[in-house]
Amino acid sequence: MAISPARIAAFDILLQVECEDAYASELLHGARYANLSSADHGLATELVMGVLRWQSRLDEAIAAQSSMRFSKIDSEVLTALRMAAYQVLFLERVPARAAIHESVELVKRARKSSAAPFANAVLRKLAKEKVDSKDLAHPAWIVERWSKEFGDAVARKICEYDQKIPETTIRIFDPAAISELENDNVKLEPGSFLASAYRVASGDITKTDGFLQGRIAIQDEGSQLVGLLAGKGSRILDCCAAPGGKTRILATRNSDAKVVAVELHEHRASLLRRLVSEKNVEVIVTDVRELAVGEGFDCVLADVPCSGTGTLARNPEIKWRLKPEDLGDLQGRQLFILQAAIRQVAPGGRLTYSTCSLEREENEDVVERALSANPEFHLQDCGVELKRLQDEGEMRDVDVEALTHGAYLRTIPGMQACDGFFAAMFRRD
Repeated sequence: MAISPARIAAFDILLQVECEDAYASELLHGARYANLSSADHGLATELVMGVLRWQSRLDEAIAAQSSMRFSKIDSEVLTALRMAAYQVLFLERVPARAAIHESVELVKRARKSSAAPFANAVLRKLAKEKVDSKDLAHPAWIVERWSKEFGDAVARKICEYDQKIPETTIRIFDPAAISELENDNVKLEPGSFLASAYRVASGDITKTDGFLQGRIAIQDEGSQLVGLLAGKGSRILDCCAAPGGKTRILATRNSDAKVVAVELHEHRASLLRRLVSEKNVEVIVTDVRELAVGEGFDCVLADVPCSGTGTLARNPEIKWRLKPEDLGDLQGRQLFILQAAIRQVAPGGRLTYSTCSLEREENEDVVERALSANPEFHLQDCGVELKRLQDEGEMRDVDVEALTHGAYLRTIPGMQACDGFFAAMFRRD
């Protein structure tokens, strides 16, 4: 029996994630797998993301049945074992026999035939086990941090959210596209707090003309909110712009403004140019720390690289890579970028600092250090800006206080139906 295209794709992607620190979502949506059928792409996605979400639980189950020390199992063999374990323990619709057979064949395909009997034995024993799906798969040190910061109940909600498939949320740039979606068998529901955000209740948004023509974009609602919060101006700078979701919001809300989108890497700048077609956007490939200081910008967004702990439902591989010491390294980079962004703000201008992290080191601590070093800047209340957006009809009638923590914007997965985002607003005197 041949190995299904979906399982081959899932195996190759998981191996790249394991060995090359690649990101699963980028690979799944890359050109290499564009020709998979909808059914095969759906199964590949289920297998990849399911394995990554439940990796620690799968590893425990494999180790319990293995005659070999877990650390000695080759990456190719372990990847095949994880795939089969996920299907056997979590997917009732997949026959265990098929999952085991194809995973053993994947071991052979990876030129590890000598390990095939070992893999078969482990998986047959594992198939007799039961898994308590209420247990959650997160590194203990991360859960302990969240419990300390948010309390045990909220930490539990975050973990539960991370273990589920997140809803697809879109932003509509052309209102006419909404009615077109009915003909494409796509059903929408309102977003949680933004008037322009919709959740895809059913159907494949990626196959619609509105999406393919760029009139609809897939973007988490928390991410959209940061783009709106960044504000309006006549000269706008987006410091770390790719892939461009927030850049596009800035460009469309400020159609008469010049928007400078800075991106460090050429390949990401190319992606940005492809996804953001607005004529008022100029893409510059450089390190924002080396960007020449000119007349200054009245609106600056510094959505900085971060740990991504607010996006673990979409990027579950992060939780297995991240280490506590990484947070200090990230904070140093974030401070450098924020200081560079601060130098670009014109007198009277506004800067928005944001991350998709839940960690204090990357959020409040960075803001406080930047403010202490730049007395000409003062913190603004994000809640006031959110209420203004509500008054202008860009936000739904929701409890704004639930989206803030002190002067900051903060969304928490599980408390809100979106990724975790943090934002702070600065004003220059």
